[in-house]
This record gives sequence, C-alpha cells and structure tokens, in this order.
Amino acid sequence: MISAISWVPRGAAKLVPVEAEPPTQEEIDEAIKSIALHAEGGSDADEDDEDNGNMEVDGAAKENAEEEDEIDEVAQAKAAAKALAKGSVDDVTDELKELKMDNYDDEEEGLELFSSGQGDLYYASNDLDPYLNNDDDEDDEEIEDMTIKPTDLMIVCAYNEDDVNSLQVNLLEETEDGDLNMFVHHDLPLADFPLCTAWMDFNLKGGDKGNFIAVGTMDPAIEIWDLDIVDEVQPHVVLGGHSNKKKKVKGKKTKKYKKGSHRSSVLGLAWNKEVRNVLASASADKTVKIWDVSVGKCAVTLEHHDDKVQSVAWSRQSPEVLLSGSFDKSVSMNDMKDGAQNCHKWTVEADVESLAWDPHNEHSFVVSLENGMVQAFDTRTASSNSNSGRPTFTLHAHEKAVSSISFSPSTPNFLATGSTDKMVKLWDLSNNQPSCIASLNPKLGAIFSVSFSNDNPFLLASGGSKGKLKVWNTLTEPAVANKFGK
Repeated sequence: MISAISWVPRGAAKLVPVEAEPPTQEEIDEAIKSIALHAEGGSDADEDDEDNGNMEVDGAAKENAEEEDEIDEVAQAKAAAKALAKGSVDDVTDELKELKMDNYDDEEEGLELFSSGQGDLYYASNDLDPYLNNDDDEDDEEIEDMTIKPTDLMIVCAYNEDDVNSLQVNLLEETEDGDLNMFVHHDLPLADFPLCTAWMDFNLKGGDKGNFIAVGTMDPAIEIWDLDIVDEVQPHVVLGGHSNKKKKVKGKKTKKYKKGSHRSSVLGLAWNKEVRNVLASASADKTVKIWDVSVGKCAVTLEHHDDKVQSVAWSRQSPEVLLSGSFDKSVSMNDMKDGAQNCHKWTVEADVESLAWDPHNEHSFVVSLENGMVQAFDTRTASSNSNSGRPTFTLHAHEKAVSSISFSPSTPNFLATGSTDKMVKLWDLSNNQPSCIASLNPKLGAIFSVSFSNDNPFLLASGGSKGKLKVWNTLTEPAVANKFGK
C-alpha cells in the first residue's frame, strides 16, 4: 500500500544522484553487534511480559523461537558453505585431471589453439574492440537513466508490500505529445511500516539547501533520508527511538528510549518552511514534539491532547503557529512564540484524520474526520475555552473516513479530498459554500493520501491500499477548467 505522499519541488534534486558508499568493516561489525544485542534482548522481553497475559507471553515466545531458528539457519548456512567450498575444490581437482593440464604444453603437431586458421583475430586498438567498449556504453546508459532532468517532477511515496517497507522515489516526466510518464527512479529501505512523510530543504550536511525527507513509522523513531543518494541503506539522521542500552525496573530489564523520544508510533510530520531547522511530529503517545534537526534534539513537548495525535501543520503566514488534530475529537492551535502556553481548541464531530491550512487565507484551516465529514474553522474565533467557535462550514464529503485533504497551492478555493470509500473528490469552497465539481474512483483501493503539486497546481497525486500511485491532471475535468482554468 501507499500510506503517504510528498512532492519534491522541481529543481531541488541533484541532476545525477550520488551512489552510496559501501559500508566499512567497522560499520558491518557495529551492525552485527546491534543484531546480537537485539537477539539477547529476546529473553529479557520474555521476562518482562510474564505478567502481561498469555497472549503477550505466546507472542514473545514465538519471537524468541523465530530468533533461535534464524541462528540455527545461519549456523547451517555456514556449515553448508564450508562443505560446499571443500567439495568444490575436490571437484575442480578431478576436472583438471581429466583435462590433463600437466601435459598442456605438449601440443599436437599441426593444431593451433584459439585459431580458426583464417588469420590473426585481434584489433589494432582497444577502441575498435566492441567488447571492450560495451562497458562504456552501459555506463553512459546508466547515467542517462539516473539523470533527473530540470523539467522532471519527483514524488516520494511511503510504500509497503508483503512486509517490505520502503520509500519509493518516482519521477514524472511530460512526453512530447503531452502525456505523463511516471516510473520509480530509486527506492530506500525502511525498517518499519511507514505512516507519514514530510519533505524539507534544510541541509543537514551544511550549506544552503538540501533534499531530505522525514519518515514517521510504527516505531517511535523519526528517520531522515537524503534523497540525493541512491543505494543508501541507513537514514542520514534518526530522531529519538530506542536506545541500545536497557534500564532495570524492579529487577527486570526493559527497553530504554533516547532522550526526548516519542514512546509510540509517529502518525504525523510537518516541516516549518520558514524556520527550516524545525520539525513537528504527532504521535500515538498523545504528544506533539518540536525538533531542532540541526542538533537532532527535541526542543519542546506538548501534552495538550487526551488521545492519539494524528496530524500537525505549521501556518504558512505565521510560522510560529502550529495546528494539531487528535482522536480526542479536537483541534489545537499553539503559538510557539509564547512558549506554547497560548493554546486554543476547537471541538469537532469525530476523530481527526488530517488537517490543512488554507494557503490563500491566513485565518482559515480545514479538518477531515473519521465519519466522512470535513469542517472549516476561522482562527479569529479562537478563545481561551475548550470550544473556540463554530465551524464556518460542515461538509458531508464521503461515506467513509476522509483520510487526506490537500489545497491547491496557487488556486484559491480548490480542495481535494481522499477517502477510504475509494473515491477522490474535488471541491469549490467559494463563499464557504462547498460544491463537488469532480469525483473519481482511481482504482487504488482505499485512499490514504492525496497531494497537489507545488509546481503544477492542477496535478493531484493519490495513493492507497493497492500500492499504486496515480497522478490526475484535474484540468482535464470540464468543471475544473471552467471554474479555475483561467
């Protein structure tokens, strides 16, 4: 499935991405130590879960048994490899005897080895030998395939298939006849199921701008990957997560978290486009965290929600203002300039699935809900009590949860919604009176993410449970062209 989508602005990526350096022996040894440490932790986990019910004990036992099976398999593989190597040497020795290599120089008269009798078969120079030139041609073709043209658009998807998790980096190019051609340029491996992504241009390596993406997963850690490196196997930075050390609680060893880490899955991420070293994260642990990625540390933890926090979004016009939406059926607005003390809340009808600021109205934001509704609010109705004001509109958008919403960045009043009812819909929000102007079943299964391109405000990317990515040129819809095409 595709659980999240992020567009990369045109021109942000390197023309030719860099190939990752192979791991050093020291890194390999460190990885082996880490795996061994994790394996040793299995018995500790079993001890910790003894009092947590049969189901957890059985699960831990199963995990421990799987680890033992893996160790046995490794031992068997090593033994097999050793035996195979020994057998291979003996086999080769027998073959050499059959070929009578000891008498190799005693050639029969009149027989010229490696000759057809039609003259010397060699080339005057290496440049004339097509076999020697093939490598150069292949290298040129490989470079051409990896080159990202200035006109290409890049879309990054959080992808899962058969327990394999990855980031798919897709390129979208427009052909001469105006059609769109999309293909996977490269992918990056993830250790856990991805739930959300957020692109940013803050350069973690120094210098002006970079091309990085943050990923939230079922694990409490936040991984940040460099999209300009292919064949990479490790994230550039990891924020929070589990520590390699363990702490003792009542004589038992338990997992220890890094300082400032979330304690559960990371459900939402948002980069601050103005204060570019700042990242906000939402978690199932009921907290929102503000990270300073330049030093890799959590700067602020907000605990103003009573249930899982699903989504976060920074205001574009006021970069110190942060929205967060929760399963406690509320949306909170925090002004970080006041030390996060200035907090206002709006009550909504159901669990929050996603939220977005209106890029064309600094006072307006829209929230999508688990019950298929979409509600809009005006920040000027904010008050100090728990219910800051009534919505400016309430829309029954879908029959099931509205999992994702996206505003067109340069076309006012143009909103897209995606739902687990498998539909993507386009809305005209003029005068706070929403009307559906187009809808599509893109055959992607349940829709989990929709996102408009910043470079082409009419291109909408969608992804869902079937694991396919679709880009819809919404301007081909007559109602969209009539209303917004001008």
